[in-house]
Amino acid sequence: MPSLIRSILFRLLLIPYFFIANLVCFLLSLPKILRFNKLKASQDDDDNGERDEGSYVVGKEELRQTGLQRELMPRHVAVIMDGNRRWAERAGLMTSQGHKAGAKRLKQFAELCFGLGIHTVSAFAFSTENWGRNKIEVKCIMSLIQYQLKSKLKDLHREEIRVSVIGNLAKIPESLHRTIQEMEEATKIYKNRHLILAIDYSGRFDMLHACKSIVKKAENGLVREEDVDEALIERELLTNCTEFPNPDLLIRTSGEERISNFFLWQLAYTELFFTPVLWPDFDKDNLLEALVSYQRRERRFGCRV
Repeated sequence: MPSLIRSILFRLLLIPYFFIANLVCFLLSLPKILRFNKLKASQDDDDNGERDEGSYVVGKEELRQTGLQRELMPRHVAVIMDGNRRWAERAGLMTSQGHKAGAKRLKQFAELCFGLGIHTVSAFAFSTENWGRNKIEVKCIMSLIQYQLKSKLKDLHREEIRVSVIGNLAKIPESLHRTIQEMEEATKIYKNRHLILAIDYSGRFDMLHACKSIVKKAENGLVREEDVDEALIERELLTNCTEFPNPDLLIRTSGEERISNFFLWQLAYTELFFTPVLWPDFDKDNLLEALVSYQRRERRFGCRV
């Protein structure tokens, strides 16, 4: 009997220990749970077409406070969207959730740019080198791109945004390739807002592709040596789809300060803006900061003024 009593007392003494241990585990996990719920709610709002208009629009008062001038806005803004995976890791989320958050941020970023009068937005969505990543992650990215293109068609028509996809595209899934063709065909009538997605893109491939095209035309007697100039090369580059093929401003997030094989020809005189902010966190204030930096620069294009 004494041994039974001791056993019961021992088990009773363990109850507070288990309660405290579970409480500590819950408190340690709470930030991750809250961050996940916030992301999930944000994604649900986006899927339902709900949004806070104030978060996506820059008013006249904000423009006045920042000193930005609409007439000095860049015509073409390019962005290297870096930091999705690190953002997810820091938040205790899966890599796929980081890419989903990044896709939502691109939508917001493009809306802000177009609202400010910027004509072309180009985004480095997937580089040729990215094929070397984990196969599951690559598949997730391809599925996400296809979903975003399909689900946002009504928004693109409402906002009159043309979408073009540039890159090699040789390895992408056939279903995504069909979606791209359908999207480009459906939005090609729009002239004032142009979103370019670079998928399986490489600046070196772009230039190589242009050279091969010119050589082929020369072999067919369509091009002579004296015809080859910068204008001809630009017409053969993949960015020939837009009215403004050369970005005025390139933004790269996450603290990396290199162009990573993006627009090697087109960036010759582009203003560069690097920020440590991870792409899913790059908000309206960060964009305004980049635009203020751009408008304060004196663009001489190699000439003295």
